[in-house]
Amino acid sequence: MKSLRRMLLLSAVLILPAYSQAPASRKVYMVTDAEGVDGVFNWKEQCRPFESPRWAETVKLLTGEVNAAVDGLMAGGATEVVVADLHDSSRTLSTLDLDPRAKLMQGSTLPPKLGMDSSYSALIFVGQHAMGSAPGGVITHSGSFVIDYISFNNKKVGEIGTRVMLAGYYGVPTIMLAGDVAACKELRDLVPQAECAEVKYGLSDDTNGTSSGVSLSHAAACKLIREKAQRAMSRLSEFKPYRVAGPYELKVVFKKGYQAPQATKPGSQRIDDRTIIYRGDDLIETWLKWGWL
Repeated sequence: MKSLRRMLLLSAVLILPAYSQAPASRKVYMVTDAEGVDGVFNWKEQCRPFESPRWAETVKLLTGEVNAAVDGLMAGGATEVVVADLHDSSRTLSTLDLDPRAKLMQGSTLPPKLGMDSSYSALIFVGQHAMGSAPGGVITHSGSFVIDYISFNNKKVGEIGTRVMLAGYYGVPTIMLAGDVAACKELRDLVPQAECAEVKYGLSDDTNGTSSGVSLSHAAACKLIREKAQRAMSRLSEFKPYRVAGPYELKVVFKKGYQAPQATKPGSQRIDDRTIIYRGDDLIETWLKWGWL
C-alpha cells in the first residue's frame, strides 16, 4: 500500500509541471496587401476596393493566402496571429471569412504606428508588392504611384522596408513574406535568412499599375505559403530584429509632373520641386514627419 502511494505521489509530481507551465506567448503581426497576391496583375481591374470589376476575386484570393499563412504559423508554434488589413484604407478583409484562430486589425483611422509594439514575436507579409520601379516587379509602388522613390539613410526602401524597420524599432524580427519575386528579393536584401513564398513573377517592368507575368495557381500558392509560414515560425529563434542606427534622413522623390510638399515641419527641407528631405534622431518620428509607415 505504501509502495502504491509513493508511485501515485511521484506521478503527480512529474505530471504537475506540464499543466502548471503555460506556453510562452508567440504573437505574430501579419501585414497584408493586395498587389502581391497570386493572380493579380492589374491595379485598376483588380485592386480598387468595390470599384474594380474583379475586386471580389482579389478579396477571395487574399483571404485564401492569409488563412494559409495563419494555418502555417499556428502549426509552427504561434500562439496568436493579428492580421492587419493595410490595403487601400483597410477595406479588404472580413471577419466572416478569416481563420477563426486569427484576429483582424482594420479601420480607416489606424494609428500611425499601425498598432505595432514589443508584445509581438514576429512580423510577416502576405500579398506584398515591391517598391516603386523595382525591376520585374508586379504593380510596384512605394505608398503612392506618384512617388519615384524613397530612400532612408541613403538606402532605397518601399513599404516592405518601412514595416521591417518599424518592427525592428520595437525589437520584433521579420521572418517571412509572400508576394512576387521582386518583393521577396527586397525583403532578403534586408533579412537574408527570411522565408519567402514566391507566388508570381513579372515578365516586364510595371507601367502605371499594369503588369504582365506568371502566377502559381491559387491552390499551389496557398500550399507554398502555409509551408513557408510554418517553417519561418519554427525557425523564430534564428531571427534578429532589423535595426537602423541614427541619426536619420528620409528622402522622398516624386515622379516628373508631381510637386513635393512644402517643408513646413521641423527637420524638413525641400531640395527642389520634386524632392523633400526629413531628418531626425528618432526613427519613428522621422518617418512620421513624412506621414506614414
